[in-house]
Amino acid sequence: MASRDEAQDNILIIGPSWVGDMVMAQSLFILLKCRRPSCRITVLAPAWTKPLLDRMPEVDASFDLPFGHGELKLAARRRFGVSLREAAYTQAIVLPNSLKSALIPWFANIPLRTGWRGEARGLLLNDCRVLDKTRYPLMVERFDALAFERGAELPAKLPDPRLIVRRDEVDAVLTRFGIATDSQRPLLAVCPGAEFGPSKQWPAEQFASTCAELIRLGWRVALFGSSGDSAIAQEISKGIVTKIGAELARNSYNVAGQTNLEEAIDLMAGCSAVLSNDSGLMHIGAALELPVVALYGSTSPDFTPPLTNRSRLLASDIECRPCFDRTCRFGHGRCMTELKPEHAVRALLDLQENYFKKSNEARR
Repeated sequence: MASRDEAQDNILIIGPSWVGDMVMAQSLFILLKCRRPSCRITVLAPAWTKPLLDRMPEVDASFDLPFGHGELKLAARRRFGVSLREAAYTQAIVLPNSLKSALIPWFANIPLRTGWRGEARGLLLNDCRVLDKTRYPLMVERFDALAFERGAELPAKLPDPRLIVRRDEVDAVLTRFGIATDSQRPLLAVCPGAEFGPSKQWPAEQFASTCAELIRLGWRVALFGSSGDSAIAQEISKGIVTKIGAELARNSYNVAGQTNLEEAIDLMAGCSAVLSNDSGLMHIGAALELPVVALYGSTSPDFTPPLTNRSRLLASDIECRPCFDRTCRFGHGRCMTELKPEHAVRALLDLQENYFKKSNEARR
């Protein structure tokens, strides 16, 4: 008779809807493959996640969740869940905490449905667990715990996400956006956006001063972000020109709002380091094994740090942080304004020196 682990080899993951969360979820996928090498992992998630999932070798298949954010559409969810029955999934792992996310595995008659208790869905999950936030303070720990039996101890070292890219595709997208691939200047990915809200965003002036100083020191910078980040990226670009002049500012590139996620991943893979707010792009940079300087304002690295040992975390010690507010309740935003450009420059230079020193030692 097959053991439980041997029988449970066809797993459906209901994936998260945020960039950073999906990157962190790869740690769970890696653990599942390590524990049960023959298992097949299929991820059901919003369509935009496909460029991430395509770069995760542990994911055997993925398909798009055919519902918009917040849409219940109960009858349509039932039809969709019923259509999955022929896939004969043996386990579903539900990462979001919503009731809606647990409905599809229920309708699909998946025999084991695992997830944390949330939003009155206890009857939909037959492996419904009560989260102890003190035991699992990190989001990645909460994901990874679902790879194990209830109450099991987590490994001392959890696997870090690692996105796979191809060098030819990286070079092709750099060329497409007019960024030289043979420059002697290291290229810094600058990520000034944050979907959560302005309390997670370092001011444009600080970003511009940091970029200008690094360009003086021999770097190039590329501004990343979605269309919603175009305004702050443009403000940073203008600030760079004001501080160092148009000639030197030619070493800066603004691609915010011009890339899709696939292009952004490959462009970032062509960079030497990342400077970012606490955002999805920060997690992508970490998963590409780049040195990352992460700026924390209202949020905390004690919950969602970049999952890499090549990082520097910058945060002020102001007494009201972390508050997790989208906008500063006091109106001063000091948790971000007290982080100075010289702090970021120093952290990047230290990371660069240590990173390249270790890389050279590894090659010897």
